[in-house]
Amino acid sequence: MSNDYDKDNIVLNKSFDFALEIIELYKILKSKNEFVISKQLLRSGTSIGANVEEATAAQSKKDFATKMSIASKEARETRYWLRLLNKSKLVEYDYKNYLNKIDELIRIITAIVKTAQSNLSKH
Repeated sequence: MSNDYDKDNIVLNKSFDFALEIIELYKILKSKNEFVISKQLLRSGTSIGANVEEATAAQSKKDFATKMSIASKEARETRYWLRLLNKSKLVEYDYKNYLNKIDELIRIITAIVKTAQSNLSKH
């Protein structure tokens, strides 16, 4: 389900596509009246891409690193909610698919943050 917004920005595309999947999972949770977890998951899962998007228009290298760090934190929070949802067995969903995708996003974003912070310390 790749979007064509910015074909060269892999993390932007992956985080956008992941947000769409989170919205679908949110709909399932909402239909089961699981409002607390569904809202937390929706907020953190869509915030990843929003922060990556903001980072593309960063005002400075420091601002870029900050926005990507926030995206990293949101991705980790999303992984927490997915794990909790899986262990609680509130709904049936493809946990491994979501876990693989969030872990991939965490790896990509972590690498970007490390590079950005390294570049900041050089100046």
